[in-house]
Amino acid sequence: MNRDYPLEKVRNFGIIAHIDAGKTTTSERVLFYTGSQHKIGEVHEGDTTTDWMEQERERGITITSAAITCFWVKTDEKDKVDTSKKYRFNVIDTPGHIDFTAEVKRSMRVLDGAIVVFDGVSGVEPQSETNWRYADEAQVPRVCFINKLDRTGASFERSYASILDRLSPKAIRMQIPVGEESAHEGMIDLLTMKAYSFSGNMGQEVLVGEIPAALLEDAKTYRAALIERIVEQDDAAMGAYLEGKEPNLEDLKKILRKAVIANEIFPVYCGSALKNKGVQLVLDAVVDYLPSPLDLPPTTGKNPKTGEPIERHASDDEPFCALAFKLQTDPFVGALTFFRVYSGTLTAGSYVYNSTTGSKERVGRIVRLQANKREEVEKVFTGEIAAAVGLKDTKTSHTLCDEASPIVLEEIKFPEPVVSLRIEPKTKADQEKMGVALRKLADEDPTFRIKTDEETGETIISGMGELHLEILVDRMKREFNVVADVGKPQVAYRETILGSSEAEGKYIKQTGGRGQYGHVKIKMKKMEPIEEGAKISKNITREDHFEFINSIKGGAIPQEYIPAVEKGMRESMSRGFLAGFPMVDVSIDLYDGSFHDVDSSEIAFKIAASMAFKEAAQRAKPVILEPVMRIEVVVPDKFMGDITGNLSGKRAQIEGMEERGMNKVVNAKVPLSEMFGYTTTLRSMTEGRGSMTMEFDHYDTVPKNVADDIIASRK
Repeated sequence: MNRDYPLEKVRNFGIIAHIDAGKTTTSERVLFYTGSQHKIGEVHEGDTTTDWMEQERERGITITSAAITCFWVKTDEKDKVDTSKKYRFNVIDTPGHIDFTAEVKRSMRVLDGAIVVFDGVSGVEPQSETNWRYADEAQVPRVCFINKLDRTGASFERSYASILDRLSPKAIRMQIPVGEESAHEGMIDLLTMKAYSFSGNMGQEVLVGEIPAALLEDAKTYRAALIERIVEQDDAAMGAYLEGKEPNLEDLKKILRKAVIANEIFPVYCGSALKNKGVQLVLDAVVDYLPSPLDLPPTTGKNPKTGEPIERHASDDEPFCALAFKLQTDPFVGALTFFRVYSGTLTAGSYVYNSTTGSKERVGRIVRLQANKREEVEKVFTGEIAAAVGLKDTKTSHTLCDEASPIVLEEIKFPEPVVSLRIEPKTKADQEKMGVALRKLADEDPTFRIKTDEETGETIISGMGELHLEILVDRMKREFNVVADVGKPQVAYRETILGSSEAEGKYIKQTGGRGQYGHVKIKMKKMEPIEEGAKISKNITREDHFEFINSIKGGAIPQEYIPAVEKGMRESMSRGFLAGFPMVDVSIDLYDGSFHDVDSSEIAFKIAASMAFKEAAQRAKPVILEPVMRIEVVVPDKFMGDITGNLSGKRAQIEGMEERGMNKVVNAKVPLSEMFGYTTTLRSMTEGRGSMTMEFDHYDTVPKNVADDIIASRK
C-alpha cells in the first residue's frame, strides 16, 4: 500500500479560540465545504460532528479535541478538479473553555499550523491569549480569522487592533470586510484586489467581483502596507520594490509563505462562519501559507540509552517515530491512542517500541478519524494523525518508535490541577466500577488526578476547575454507569518554608535481640531555581519541588543507607506539618550522622530522616500557599461599581479596567478559595449579562488570619 497524498499536499492544523468565538461553527463549515459531510451541523441545534459527546451537545461547548481528516481543492482551481490539486487536511477542533486547556496544549504539540478564531465583537479575549502563548511555545505558524462580523457591535478594525496590541505586532490584514453587522456582505482580498461574496443556501458558491467604489481608496492604502510588510522579508524583493517594481503575485505569495512558516507574519482574514461567508478563503490560506510537514525543521529527540540528541526528518524512508498525544475510551472499539507520525510508516498488526517505558506493544488496528466516525486503514505514513486500537501501556506523551533505532521525543508538560473534591460511590457495587472509571478518565486526561486520603480512606479527585470536575463526574455516570456522591470543591493548598534551619533525627530502639539505630543531621532551606541547562553535581537529586544534597564525608553514614534517608524526606514532603498539605520547594542537605555496625538498618534511617525533617520544617518558618487565579470579568458599564466592590471583598488585586465594545472589562488576580460559585453571584448581580473567565496564575502565601482558619478546619 502506497501513500495516497504527497507530503507537500498534507496540512495538519488546529482551530483554536476563546470559548464562544465560533470555533466549532467554523469546523463544521470546513467539513461541509471539503465535502466530508452533506449537512452543516449547528452548535445551537446540538447536531455538530466535532462536538459529539452528549455533554458537549447539551452545553454547547467543546470538551475534547476532535480529529478529522478531509480534502480540499483551492477555490480558484475548483473548475479543474484534478486529484493532483487536492490537499489532505488533518484538522483538530480544540476546546475554548479554560478548564480544558490541556486539550489545546497537547494539540499544539502535534500540529504544524493553526487557525486562530476571534469574535468580531470582543476581539482578543483571555483564552485567546493563553492559546496564543501555547502556540508561541510550540512555535506553531498561525492564520487569524476574525469571525462573527455579522453581529451587532462587530468591528473588524477594533478586533484587528486588539490582536496587534495584545498578541503580536506581526499580524497583518489580508482582507477587509465589505460591510459590517447586518450589512456584512463579503470581503476584499488585498493581494488580488478582488471582492468576494457568497451565494447558495450554504454559501458554497464563491463569487468574485470588483471592489465597491466606496472602499477602493481604503483597500489601496491597506494593500500598500501589506506589500511593504511582505517585501521586507526578502532582500531581493525589497531592492526591486524600492526601485518601484512590485513583485508579481506568485512571488509575493512565496515570500509570504516563508514568513508565515517562520512566524514572522500572521495573516488576518475576516468573515462570518455562521452566515457562511469567508471560510473557503481561509482554507485557501491554509494551503497557501501554513506549512506541510516538509516545511518544518526535523523533529528532535534523545537516544533513550545514551541521552545523545537525534533528529528525524519528515520522510517515509526514515525509521518510524510518533508521539501519542491523547487517549480516548471508545464504546465500540475500546481504548484509542491518538498519535502523530513524525517519520517512517506504521502497518496495522505490527509491533511498536514504546521508548518512554521500554516495552513493546502490538498495534491491532489503525483508524483514521472523522470525529466520532472512523475509517480503518492498513498503513499510516509520515505527517499523518491517526489512532491505534489495542495499545495497553501507552499513555499521553509517550514516544512510539522502531526498536532498532529508538528515540524519545520531548514530553508534553501539563499544568497542575488546582481544585479537588471528595467522591464516594453510592453502593458497594459502584465501588469497583468507580475505580476502573476513574483510572480510565485519568489516562485520558493528564490534568485529572486521583489520590486516596490516608487518614480518612476517602477518594479525592483533582482537576483544573469546577466545570472540569463536574463533567468528569457526569461522564462517569453516563459512560461507566457509576453513581457517586460528591463533596464540596476544595482548594489544592500547598505548604513551603520561607527560612532555613538545621536539625538532627536520632532513632534508637533497644529490644531483646537486634535493636534499631539511625542518626542524621540535615540543613533545610528554600529550594533556589537554577538556570535552564545548568549542570547539577552528581551528589544532588532534583525534582520539580524537592532537592536532596548528599554531603556525607568519610563514610559517616554508609552509602547503602542514603536512599532510605532520601525516601524518608520525600514521604515527609507529601504531608506538611501545618495542615497536612503537600510541601513544595524544599532543599535538604544531609551533612552528617552516625551508624551502628549491627543495629543500623534502612528503616531506622528512614524514620530518623522523617524526625529530622519534621523538626527542621517547624523551625524554618513554614507557611501555607494558595492558588491565585487570573480572572477577567466582562460587564455592562452600569454594574461596574458593584462588581469591583464585590471583588475587593474577595481579597482581589484589581490590575486594570478597559472598554470592550459596549462593555467594561475588569482584570484581577483573586485567590481561588474566594471564587467558588462566583459565576452564579455574577449573573444575579448583573441581571444575567456579566461573564467571567478564570485561569491559574501562581501560588502565593496565605495571610495569617486565613491560614489560622485553614489549620483549625483541618485539625
